[in-house]
Amino acid sequence: MDVLVIGSGAREHCICWKLKSGSGTGKIYAIPGNPGISKSGQCYDLGTGSGNFKDIADFAFEKQVGCTIVGPEAPLVEGIVDYFNGRGLRIFGPDKRAAAIEGSKVFTKQLCEKYSIPTAAGVTFERTQYQKALSYIESLNEDDFPIVLKADGLAAGKGVMIPETKQSAILDIQNCFIKNAFGNAGDKLILEKFIRGFEVSVLCLCDGKNILPMALAQDYKKIFDGDKGKNTGGMGSYSPVPFVDAKLYKKILEQIIYPTYDGLLNEGIAYKGILYGGIMVSGNEPLLLEYNCRFGDPETQAILPRLDSDLLEVLVKCADGKLGSSNLKWDNLKSVCVVLASRGYPETSSKDDLISGLDFLENSRDVEVFHAGTKSAGTGIYTNGGRVLSIAAKGKTFKDARKKAYMAVSDIKFEGMQYRKDIALKVEEEI
Repeated sequence: MDVLVIGSGAREHCICWKLKSGSGTGKIYAIPGNPGISKSGQCYDLGTGSGNFKDIADFAFEKQVGCTIVGPEAPLVEGIVDYFNGRGLRIFGPDKRAAAIEGSKVFTKQLCEKYSIPTAAGVTFERTQYQKALSYIESLNEDDFPIVLKADGLAAGKGVMIPETKQSAILDIQNCFIKNAFGNAGDKLILEKFIRGFEVSVLCLCDGKNILPMALAQDYKKIFDGDKGKNTGGMGSYSPVPFVDAKLYKKILEQIIYPTYDGLLNEGIAYKGILYGGIMVSGNEPLLLEYNCRFGDPETQAILPRLDSDLLEVLVKCADGKLGSSNLKWDNLKSVCVVLASRGYPETSSKDDLISGLDFLENSRDVEVFHAGTKSAGTGIYTNGGRVLSIAAKGKTFKDARKKAYMAVSDIKFEGMQYRKDIALKVEEEI
């Protein structure tokens, strides 16, 4: 079966890489793709916004694509699945109504309240309620901080702010409502209680009736070591998560994931695709932080290398509503992904810096380099801003996987390259 992957990041590169190893995969197309994907598939420079849906569908029809797989959230929230369904084309991902689980944090908060899904207590303000939001902040005590502020809509992973003081919170609200930092995504703002604990990512395959959890992962959102600095789209990840035991995992599924899926069904929403729950565990009790409507990035780059099942086969089953009692097979290895970002990220983003060292890693065993913010020019590969590369490695232990990943990182050079040095350090075994 020929497949089309929508997106241009390391997540989409990883998906293409995994699809290529499947026995039933034919040609791989990507829109728009990236230089890394072009080595295993054909990339076409089309946009992925709603204005491009007809062109993308026409392409899928012309190339007789058997299944289209959507990587990023924006096309899903904008309704690409609805458009493809209307054209009779198979596509993996939730429709527009279902994708609101990520497209609107207010929608998700209301769903949690209606179906008693544990999450942080919070209040919602609209842009027109700017003064009320400020009054709410003023009413808080200093020991109520830090507090969490979430822009309602899509904000490229940067719409969550955690001010430590009243003054910082006021500045963040002004930035959202007055300075319009997040555009329409900031028309509503949720103010939540800050929950201390640790995070875990739970990605689940869904076919509209059935739900199948994948291997757990943990990602690192802050730009600097020790979880310091601003939030990013994710600076690294690892899988599995050894400190989530069977009892806690069962709680996460039975108290959060399954009730959410049942709640969606009760609302008349047949959710297909990936349902990704960001879970905070506090005092051994799980609470929902957020939902995403697609594969996580960089979690995908840590999870899919461990998958022993045929990825395309299971994604087609989801799209066709035939997941049933399918199972997934996983290897017993540890997986670590380290993200290399451009100079200035996440506030600014350097481009056009030559990347060296990639040739050394092309045939590296147990290490994969997934492209994200890269572009080709002449015979070279250059940075194209943001998160540039994901370096994923596997080993029998986390210590082994980390050593392989960071050795590979040391081979790569570009001006202003920044990365965290503590990815998976807390789970590294003492050997």
